[in-house]
Amino acid sequence: MNQPPKLLLVDDEPGIRESIKAYLEFDNEFQVKVASNVNEALEILQKETPDLFISDIMMPQVDGYQFLKKIREDGRFKTVPFIFLTARGMTSDRIAGYQAHCDAYLSKPFEPEELRVIISNLLERRQETTQGDSESAKLDEIRQEIKELKEQLGHAGNSHLQVTPSPHKIDLTPREQSILELVAQGLMNKEIAVRLNTSVRNVEKYVSRLFTKTETNSRTELVRFALKHGLTQ
Repeated sequence: MNQPPKLLLVDDEPGIRESIKAYLEFDNEFQVKVASNVNEALEILQKETPDLFISDIMMPQVDGYQFLKKIREDGRFKTVPFIFLTARGMTSDRIAGYQAHCDAYLSKPFEPEELRVIISNLLERRQETTQGDSESAKLDEIRQEIKELKEQLGHAGNSHLQVTPSPHKIDLTPREQSILELVAQGLMNKEIAVRLNTSVRNVEKYVSRLFTKTETNSRTELVRFALKHGLTQ
């Protein structure tokens, strides 16, 4: 079972801390760590890595703006969503908050449900961004592997990587051949779908057929097989 997202709430008012923590932890939707001041929060961060910060602005010793600055200077928390939850609700205050690079600004008094929705939206957006970065990195890795395969084949000479006849006949339809050529260029399913003006699901179906026909299990294995047996250039 996945653990609920971890939040760090920093506010010097005990009543606010307790009520927000109780509301957000209801039904185990979030885990909430609380701190009464920034120094206490920084101590928590030595052991914890939250998924989102909620902070008051007006606090003794170190205020919310200084806390946000420290957070953004730390590589671990540079992209972690940060919400200001404060009694300072003037337009100029909100502008100052966003200029300090907070992700959301909610004025007290506030509706707890509004805070919950803001938190959920920010966490969902961050997850999508993280997944996109991961997919992009994977795509770059695949393209590099394919490039190296082609370079190896181009300089293979009499090595074991030179093109050899397929041990069994591979009959490809024109559409399968087109998709194989694009896979060999390092394109992922979404890009192929756009190039061929079709759906991603349709591309996935053809790529799956290519895996079956070539008895391979990954894109790089597929491209290696295709290059070695002269199925693509």
